[in-house]
Amino acid sequence: MSPKTYESGGKAGGRAGGARGPLTPTRVAVGALALLALIFIFENTRATKIRLLIPEVTMPLWMALLATAAIGALCGAYFMRRRR
Repeated sequence: MSPKTYESGGKAGGRAGGARGPLTPTRVAVGALALLALIFIFENTRATKIRLLIPEVTMPLWMALLATAAIGALCGAYFMRRRR
């Protein structure tokens, strides 16, 4: 049988319901990095001036960092999906 053989209701690899395996070192590392990024974001609460092409906006730095992280995560998810 090849690895691409479909079993158990059409799911590859025979896992029922798309269940994922246990925590792997990669998943733990990614989770730790995400936690550290969130701590860094929420520790930076001072207001800052940000130039968005033409207008200059004053906002808390944590909001700018969180928005940038969210945009980066969405871009990463989009390109990972396209790579499959």
